[in-house]
Amino acid sequence: MNSHFFRMPARRLAAVATVTALTAAPAALGAGAAHATTGHGRASAVVLRTGLDVSLLNKTVNVPLAVSLNDVKAPASAERTTLTARLDGVDGGRPFTVLGAQVASARATANSRLAEGSVRLVHARVHVPGLPLLSLIDVGTVTAKATCAAGHEPVASANVLGAVTVLGKRVTLTAGGPTEVRVPGVGDVRLDLSQHRTTSRTAAATALRLKVSINPLKLNVADVEGTVTLAAATCEAPVPPKHVPSHAPTPDVKPQGTQADLAETGGSSATPYIAGGALALLLAGGGAVTVARRRRG
Repeated sequence: MNSHFFRMPARRLAAVATVTALTAAPAALGAGAAHATTGHGRASAVVLRTGLDVSLLNKTVNVPLAVSLNDVKAPASAERTTLTARLDGVDGGRPFTVLGAQVASARATANSRLAEGSVRLVHARVHVPGLPLLSLIDVGTVTAKATCAAGHEPVASANVLGAVTVLGKRVTLTAGGPTEVRVPGVGDVRLDLSQHRTTSRTAAATALRLKVSINPLKLNVADVEGTVTLAAATCEAPVPPKHVPSHAPTPDVKPQGTQADLAETGGSSATPYIAGGALALLLAGGGAVTVARRRRG
């Protein structure tokens, strides 16, 4: 009975020592490990965006004209190439074309390395209610691009190329300030050309922004007030990877000859822990046998 009483603790002690030694090896191998965290960037692009208030019949009827053409956003890459934006019920109940273009594309893409929005508009014509035969603006080529790469300065650019006609008048745009266009009996338009801004992680570009006030011949048949944006792109840079060290420190001093011994014997860095487990097992077993013999004696 006494012998059986002491064998059980000895076996348990041996098992505990072995498990402790074997589990210590993986824990030590994980010391000094790092993990990386990343984040996707964001981007957007839009060909046309309007924020207009349209008052009909001497302001007895108010119709908001809020239109977005080819409005795309990422992180998921997206692209649209719709060429016209139409509204129903504004121009005497008939379909009304706000914008028509030969090319009207917007693209937004974002991943862990790059976020970019871009717009291209070619031979575009914008109309507002009350002016069925006269376009608000005719423009040749309009582009906007915003690029945000991880670890680099964001870049924004916008361009208006070719002839620009506003309310039937040929105009020359300047980047130094807004351009005012006044047409007696029709209305006023203020144009801001090629606006762009950047921060440490973001960029935004707008090719054309128009502030509109239209009331043909002051008849109050169609009074249009608000803004029109042509070709706008934005981006936000991805978050660069950050390596976070584990809490377990890596020993600064290593026994000399460890790498050579491992190379010669074909062992691994877990070998000392396995050997320690075997030694603990041997000592525990020997101690249990000695105690049992003494109890018999």
